[in-house]
Amino acid sequence: MPERAVAGGKENSVETPVESTRERLLNVAEQRFGEGGYEGTSLRAITVAAAANIAAVNYHFGSKEALLRAAVARAMAPVNTERRRRLDQLEAKGRPTAEQLIRAFVEPGLELVLRRGERGPMVARFIGRIAFDPSQRIRELYAAESDPVEARYLAALQAALPRAAPESVAFGYVNMLGLLALHQSQALTRPPGDPVDPADDPGKLAENLIAFLVAAFDRGLRA
Repeated sequence: MPERAVAGGKENSVETPVESTRERLLNVAEQRFGEGGYEGTSLRAITVAAAANIAAVNYHFGSKEALLRAAVARAMAPVNTERRRRLDQLEAKGRPTAEQLIRAFVEPGLELVLRRGERGPMVARFIGRIAFDPSQRIRELYAAESDPVEARYLAALQAALPRAAPESVAFGYVNMLGLLALHQSQALTRPPGDPVDPADDPGKLAENLIAFLVAAFDRGLRA
């Protein structure tokens, strides 16, 4: 409960720096869903870790799926906003190149989640895990938060690669999403001798991934 303050002889609610129950549930949901997936994470495990109860989940969200939806919306909001901003800027200057589009899409997906303070790696893992969850229903839930922006990028890529068939560009686009999700979820094993930890240097990771994807789109789809 928020602390109470007295002003002018009347009690007023004031916010405290302490996390609210809703915030705790969202934070724990990000962590647990990112580690165990949706089906592998029980609502009880989340509520116990968040020092809450099932009634709190029902009050703030309504269900386990609604809690997941809220967590996805919160995690994707800054990524979607930055991707939209970058695409708007590129299109205002004319037709973007494939490399410009790939960079504008990939960088927010890595930088904004991996550099978001202590929660960064956890948020990245959560997004990557949910984006390719085994359940079609969960993938659709994730897509509902990301599709409006992603559809614009796909259309822009198809315009930037007129010599490639639209279905070929779509194939490359889906694979770009998959690689990005793998890096976000930290599911890829670092090669021996690789000194770069993506959580420590997302910039280098982004450059390597962008270079790989640009080559794949340029040579693989135009050949």
